[in-house]
Amino acid sequence: MLSKLKTELESLANPEQAKILQRFFKTGEGQYGEGDIFLGIKVPVQRQIAKKYDLNLNEIQDLLNSEIHEHRLVGLFTLIGKYNLSKKTIAPLGVYPGRAQEPLTRPQSTECRGKEVFDFYLANTKNINNWDLVDVSAHKIVGDFLYDKKKEILYELAKSDNLWERRIAIISTFAFIKREQFDDSLAIAEILLKDNHDLIHKAVGWMLREVGKRDVGVLKEFLKQHYKNMPRTMLRYAIEKFEEGRRKKYLKGEI
Repeated sequence: MLSKLKTELESLANPEQAKILQRFFKTGEGQYGEGDIFLGIKVPVQRQIAKKYDLNLNEIQDLLNSEIHEHRLVGLFTLIGKYNLSKKTIAPLGVYPGRAQEPLTRPQSTECRGKEVFDFYLANTKNINNWDLVDVSAHKIVGDFLYDKKKEILYELAKSDNLWERRIAIISTFAFIKREQFDDSLAIAEILLKDNHDLIHKAVGWMLREVGKRDVGVLKEFLKQHYKNMPRTMLRYAIEKFEEGRRKKYLKGEI
């Protein structure tokens, strides 16, 4: 199964597109994606390929260990699929349609329990090592799993020396924002206000903008306290949906 998936990906490789992607994702020496290798396959195609293969966690681990970017991304798409299956509600075996019953929540297999997938994901943060890999997966697995649970792990990740773990921390809170829960997003944004990496500035600004789309008053109150000390990129992302005059006032420090 795994070898067939890899063979299919190899057959779709586009060397010219790969060169473009390697520049876009900063794979040069000293850049954040140093050494990352691309086949040059478009993301929608990778999503479709992931749906075709029912991989176990060992096979997904093989993909995540790969130096090829598309292997890791397809591995994450497959992992998200397993996590979503773990939340399915299925009638117990032997219960017939129409009979009164309590639904039974159970995994599709022993490897797709939500906690198992969550733990597996966090054990692989070293392999979730570019911004697109984080952005497609963190909120769908880590954030969704932690929504109704204690969230200390996100605060630990937010203080990590690892760039991608810090990005996982803030992007995971997108799952909370979508459910109108903003406190953890704002608290982690505060932790990351003085971060020195542009990719964190963008991620925090993006999550703040998402908060503002749901409750602009909450965003304005956060900005009132912090906007003069925020990195410029973070502020630009956060206020992107404001009308032009107000954006200019924020950028000039006149609010």
